[in-house]
Amino acid sequence: MARTAPTGRARTERRSGWSGASARRGKSSSPDRTRRLKDMEMDGVQAEVIFGILGAATRLNDHEAAKEMFRIYNDWLVDFCRHYPDRQIGLACLPYGDIDAAVAEIHRVAKMGLRGLELSCSWDMEPMWHPVWEPLWKAVNDVNLPLHFHTFPSVPASVREKAPTPLAKRAALFTGVSAFQMNLINILAALIGAAVLERYPNLRVVFGESGIGWIPYALDRMDFEWEDRFRDLGLTMKPSDYWRRQCKATFQFDRIGTRMIDEMGAETLMWASDYPHTDGVWPESSKYIEEQFGHLPADVVRKITCENAGKFYGLMK
Repeated sequence: MARTAPTGRARTERRSGWSGASARRGKSSSPDRTRRLKDMEMDGVQAEVIFGILGAATRLNDHEAAKEMFRIYNDWLVDFCRHYPDRQIGLACLPYGDIDAAVAEIHRVAKMGLRGLELSCSWDMEPMWHPVWEPLWKAVNDVNLPLHFHTFPSVPASVREKAPTPLAKRAALFTGVSAFQMNLINILAALIGAAVLERYPNLRVVFGESGIGWIPYALDRMDFEWEDRFRDLGLTMKPSDYWRRQCKATFQFDRIGTRMIDEMGAETLMWASDYPHTDGVWPESSKYIEEQFGHLPADVVRKITCENAGKFYGLMK
């Protein structure tokens, strides 16, 4: 399924479909599938998983408009991906402001052939431990599609815009891009602590562009707290065991995390380039892969850059 890269290692890449500004390591996303395939060829990539329009719902600030926008996008995505189904895998976008609508959309897109779901995250949504999400967990479990949570900013853009000076605005932006991946620990802990993964053992969860360096600490912390004072949560195994059984994370460059792979399990990790964003590594993926994976055995590198994603999305056996 994956082609041999210039480094001599095969890999599958996960990408984001949200537009990014053209820059040294980024370019504008394109609705032209042929152009995207050419970009993949340039980077030595065989297949991509396309994340959706992510923060568009929060910028609209209108749940009804967001629901309709996602329906239109998902319809378009089905057509976009049908031409090269073994190379372009689209994730359906789900609205977070109306759980009944999200459940209906889950069943609709599953019948349309999309191979994954992405829940739009925002600061004003109910926390994932809240029982209000139960119909959504059940629907995801019923259609047997993986559910993806993408990283989202630490604070709304409106808060950053209140910075009184240009330097303060830069500091606010630095804070956001340095810490935004840490938001996902709240979702991970909620899914485990609320026994969602216990009740739905076939539910598969992916944390997109999450980075991985924080995960070993989070797992160790959750294990400690569960053993120390939260044995009443209804879990039948350690939190870290749920991670290994049902979760995966993606990252493009994480020098700390790649030193702690055994603490998470190589089978739970999937490399990404974050194309076409400016903080991604396209078209220099081979360089970044070699730099962070050069110390690892070839079979581990192949798992993380190719086999895990290939098997997870049904592209290889």
